[in-house]
Amino acid sequence: MHAVPDVRPDAHVPATRRHPLLRARLLEAKYEFLGLLRTPIFALPTLLFPAMFYLLFGVAMNRGGGAGQYLLATYGVFGVMGAALFGFGVTVAMDRDQGLLALKRALPVPPGAYLMSKMAMALLFSAIVSLLLAVIAATLAGVSLAPAQWLLLWAVHVAGALPFCALGLYVGTLASGAAAPVVVNLLYLPMAFLSGLWLPLSMLPDALARLAPAWPSYHHAQLALKVVGMDAGQPAALHIGVLLAVTIGFFVLAHARLARRG
Repeated sequence: MHAVPDVRPDAHVPATRRHPLLRARLLEAKYEFLGLLRTPIFALPTLLFPAMFYLLFGVAMNRGGGAGQYLLATYGVFGVMGAALFGFGVTVAMDRDQGLLALKRALPVPPGAYLMSKMAMALLFSAIVSLLLAVIAATLAGVSLAPAQWLLLWAVHVAGALPFCALGLYVGTLASGAAAPVVVNLLYLPMAFLSGLWLPLSMLPDALARLAPAWPSYHHAQLALKVVGMDAGQPAALHIGVLLAVTIGFFVLAHARLARRG
């Protein structure tokens, strides 16, 4: 029997043309990513700083003992934190100051397209950072993982950006465009240090090490370290639960503030 050709009027029309709302969201995400990629003050530190730190401490100063593997997991967390916190916290605050949020509400833009585009941007930058670190680790640091471990570590890094997107969004609703970079750095750098991202918690004073579970970056790092077999042995469900609670909680708080402003 001969196949019956599809004679629907829209059979050969691309999906984005048949679904204009989807096309609008994809375009919003595309231009958000390209805009930040062409902003050196954001793109260069976000993409290159984690790789530079890893080259210094995970490759050049690596004296064995699994440092390259440990820092691959934790610097990946450090990198995606930066992409999410700065990508949301600073840009949302600047958009508020410039009146862009009010303009977006007046335009025929699909609901949620603005925030979805920023989330897509943060996840894409996170994916690039994690992939870049993996290439350096495999080629220069001598890190050897099973294919499933490489893939799972990449997925953990990228998905783990979501709580920091939520936290960055909340900062963006609170701080001005001028103050947001300072506020983000005051969160970003201490969280990274106190969560064991730069050096193992065993090298910190006991009082600081005991406080590590208070930070979402600690739980993200423990999930990444679990993939490479270097975590503290706590259940993955605990870390996932904390990260989900942080994500939902800060998105709800940020949405409430945006709604009051609208």
